[in-house]
Amino acid sequence: MSEQQLPPQHQERQPGREGEMEPKPQYIRDDYRGSDKLRGRAAIVTGGDSGIGRAVAVHFAREGADVLIAYLEEDDDAQATRALVEQEGVRCEQFRGDLGDPGTAEAVVERAVATFGRLDIVVNNAAEQHAVQELADITPEHWERVFRTNIHAYFYLTRAAAPKLGQGASIINTTSVNAYKGNGHLIAYASTKGAIVAFTRSIALSMIDRGVRVNGVAPGPVWTPLIPATFPAEAVKSFGSQVPMQRPAQPAEIAPSYVFLASEDASYMTGQVLHPNGGSVVNG
Repeated sequence: MSEQQLPPQHQERQPGREGEMEPKPQYIRDDYRGSDKLRGRAAIVTGGDSGIGRAVAVHFAREGADVLIAYLEEDDDAQATRALVEQEGVRCEQFRGDLGDPGTAEAVVERAVATFGRLDIVVNNAAEQHAVQELADITPEHWERVFRTNIHAYFYLTRAAAPKLGQGASIINTTSVNAYKGNGHLIAYASTKGAIVAFTRSIALSMIDRGVRVNGVAPGPVWTPLIPATFPAEAVKSFGSQVPMQRPAQPAEIAPSYVFLASEDASYMTGQVLHPNGGSVVNG
């Protein structure tokens, strides 16, 4: 998809709604063939209603995993994702709530285990961002809210899930190219994404003895509801043009990284970050 294929658009609320986007994001390629890489496993995917989360949920399902999608409030998007997951012949559960609350994170884990009888994969993915022109535009409420969503929730869910995870389990955290390059208009967001990298590396070391692998994915620009919900319409029109490939990714181009990290194909990887970012070199 080139920048000419992104009509100017803006959504006035966060989280954004995938159903209101034009064109609609591609969540899985028509020719993607599952090969039972995750058969018999159960996963939690946060932010699973749309964007990268939806794509990951559907890819996991095509690889045989049961999936619980956790989301904040986008019921229509969540229902659409659930239907897509169930079309793959696996079970799907949905959980609505704010994972920035420790009790909600604990309830998500208990629901997943009660529904599927096990928990093997945790994808911490839900995020929010708010563009600013300068540092003074960031209020304490803005700063605290972004950290609550983007890193505190990762900690709460990981802490709740850890006792349920055994040998061969996988935790995958969504960070961002902004963690490595910085972003003068997304200061709070980029800061949380840097924290996620350190969190990933640290939790990986703490869980090696238990046989649980912890890795991350650092996407570049991706066409998700977060984009029209963050930027003005004219900025959306050229979104992604700054990377060497000169276009944003589709979620379908990002999700296979999560499949790899969740599967036995990545059995010798922990504490690492994959970089599907359109050609940016980040040295990290």
